[in-house]
Amino acid sequence: MKIVRKVIDSVMILDVTGEVRLGESAEAFSGELATVLNDSAVTGVVLNLEHINYMDSTGLGELVGYLSRFQDRGKRLRLVKPNQTVLKLLQLTKLDQIFKVCPDETAALEDFVP
Repeated sequence: MKIVRKVIDSVMILDVTGEVRLGESAEAFSGELATVLNDSAVTGVVLNLEHINYMDSTGLGELVGYLSRFQDRGKRLRLVKPNQTVLKLLQLTKLDQIFKVCPDETAALEDFVP
């Protein structure tokens, strides 16, 4: 798994590539989200999931866990362009009703504008 960061205004964009599953990749994913969570300059997070080719229940668990942590700190989390595999997983688990899923980065960033 690889994560590329970029910041636009106070929104952290994380482009995630590869697999997020039990083991090192889930730990790295969690660590990255924890770093963003603890960054006081960041008010929102956009997770670009377009290039995730596999995510297991551990990866989903990390997403759910961090959603509530971000909300507790007044930060918003948006998912962008989940591929068909990840989107089906979100729909199957009904997590597409909990997470705000945006079609692209521009739409996600517009969602952060007051």
